[in-house]
Amino acid sequence: MARQTSHVIVQPDRTGPQKAAQPRDPVASGERDAAQNRAASHNYFLMEKFEAGVALRGTEVKSIREGKANLKDSYGLIKDGEAFLLNVHIGPYSHGNISNHDETRTRKLLLHREEVRKLLSKTQVKGHTLIPTRLYFRHGRVKCELAVAKGKQDWDKRETERRREADREARAAVNASKHRMGR
Repeated sequence: MARQTSHVIVQPDRTGPQKAAQPRDPVASGERDAAQNRAASHNYFLMEKFEAGVALRGTEVKSIREGKANLKDSYGLIKDGEAFLLNVHIGPYSHGNISNHDETRTRKLLLHREEVRKLLSKTQVKGHTLIPTRLYFRHGRVKCELAVAKGKQDWDKRETERRREADREARAAVNASKHRMGR
């Protein structure tokens, strides 16, 4: 007996009530940063930036999604050919149990060997260090943006603030002149 070569598949009728899709959390979807180190650009000259994965436990990822990460006073370190993130505070997960994570444990950064070698050579220059500038999600994974940074002196900070203030005044003057011209 010959086999039948074509089938007609009838789709089920879905005219009933449709479930409304809930909007996804902007942090989890990668639209917004999970944590930012705002003090980094004030205290350091940020020269070159790198993206690194972070080796985390499950409750740490969930805490970051809740927005409980803090990058203040954190820094990167390269030791024995591996990169680590120190002093990053990730608060305890709200629905965690007795096996919740330690809040400021040292976390390993996931980088290629060549990237670690580059970072090591850049941080061996006197006065240069690794500073995490932000934590964010990309394709469901937590990523850390590391910057090779050089510390600012107090006079550098004042100069940066003066320049920023001058730019702000210039923009205000341009906008005021456009407004007077009727544009």
